[in-house]
Amino acid sequence: MDWIVAPDHDGRALPDVLPSLLAAMGVPGFAGTAGFPACRNAAVLLVDGLGWNLLHEHADDAPFLVSLAAGPVPVGFPTTTATSITSLGTGRCSGEHGVVGYTFAEPSGALLHPLSWGTRGETDRRSLLEAWPPEQAQPRPTVLERAAEAGVDVRIAVPAEFRGTGLTRAALRGADFRGVRALGDLAAELLSALAGPGPGLCYGYHGHLDLLGHVHGPGSLPWRMQLRQINALVENLAQQLPKSSVLAVVADHGMVGVDPATALDIDAEPALQDGVRLIGGEARARHVYAEPGAEAAVLAAWREAVGDRGAVVTAEQAIAAGWFGPVVSPAVRPRIGDVIAVMRTSAIIRSAAEPGESALRGQHGSLTADEQYVPLLVARG
Repeated sequence: MDWIVAPDHDGRALPDVLPSLLAAMGVPGFAGTAGFPACRNAAVLLVDGLGWNLLHEHADDAPFLVSLAAGPVPVGFPTTTATSITSLGTGRCSGEHGVVGYTFAEPSGALLHPLSWGTRGETDRRSLLEAWPPEQAQPRPTVLERAAEAGVDVRIAVPAEFRGTGLTRAALRGADFRGVRALGDLAAELLSALAGPGPGLCYGYHGHLDLLGHVHGPGSLPWRMQLRQINALVENLAQQLPKSSVLAVVADHGMVGVDPATALDIDAEPALQDGVRLIGGEARARHVYAEPGAEAAVLAAWREAVGDRGAVVTAEQAIAAGWFGPVVSPAVRPRIGDVIAVMRTSAIIRSAAEPGESALRGQHGSLTADEQYVPLLVARG
């Protein structure tokens, strides 16, 4: 399985970005393992879905972004937005912060969809904001909370509809919320934060590249046109950076193209449902929760079905390999599937239970280099 890029925990990964920026600002209690230059204020712009390999394959569409590239960083497992944003926001890997996938088991026995913070069953869809509050599911202090306590002016510039959502509360609590609606006010909020007397830290988010990659496929013409817009945004920001400020651009995962017609369809394969009580995750990385006593049979059935298109392992094997980070807390362990399937090629879809997701042309979640590595781009004022 030489195609698997296990997350690296050497101090230069997605969870290290915010602590390293704060260390560069001279804020006590934070380690600067990612090597940012000294600064008074800092901002990090997360571009959803911008993989390292994708950026360099389409360098002609993003020459300014490529010029800033300080190298690739791994994001952790699974390579999905909810997990990565929580890793960034907490400075910890998924085995500690507990957002272990696109969907995963929650204490009542249903699947949690952390982007909506509600259950994601075929017939059971309800909010869990009160029954399982984000602050309970992810109780560790966020990096933003710690920074605010240290006297840093902490802000987040994200879509206005993210205010008060479960993921915002789990991953990014502690910051002054600045709701944005387009690239213009996103840029304005970032520049405003960087122009303050300091110390100040601002997190910004842009999600449209990921959206177009899912719908049209990564590298498609719509995707490339959006990449050009992001290149222009970052170039404009860099030209206006105040002195003694740093802008870091990073991503939450890469993406691969998938033909839904060739995917393995769980809902058309009874053998993949035998002995299974829940199926979580997403098309490139599945959590499979077995009925008591059925773990071995489920593992065998999924290994046979997936074959050389991917890898199917037990939870214990994935944990021992460090997929969820160096530590998996006792509270997080029940959220991880008994069997985990990650794909090298193609995908594992659910055409009946997840018709929208199953039709997507771009997917992510697995441990290939295309999904695991994202760029770390740095501009200084």
